[in-house]
Amino acid sequence: MKHHRNYGKYLYTAFLVFTLIACNVQPVMAATIWDKASEIMKDVYNQIILISTIAAVVTASVALLLMNFSKSGKTVDESRAWLKRIIITWAILNGLGFIMAYITPFFAGGQWNG
Repeated sequence: MKHHRNYGKYLYTAFLVFTLIACNVQPVMAATIWDKASEIMKDVYNQIILISTIAAVVTASVALLLMNFSKSGKTVDESRAWLKRIIITWAILNGLGFIMAYITPFFAGGQWNG
């Protein structure tokens, strides 16, 4: 004995479910992909600045300790060179934040807005 399935009932149920879901969807102020990417990039940059600042303070402290307590002139010179590199690198990383915050709005939309 063959059972006949009533596909109409299944189609009607699927239609009702789809309609109810569509009616319950709330309108959302969707951000564009560029807004979301910008938000993510700012968050990543802030994390990089935080980590680089901590690393710069720790390594600069070590360089200063070596510079002050070393009896070797070569160690003092190397420590001074490392301290300069640390300061320059940290300044460049923070300078990128300045460029992103104050310069890029002039180029919003791919056009000069100055």
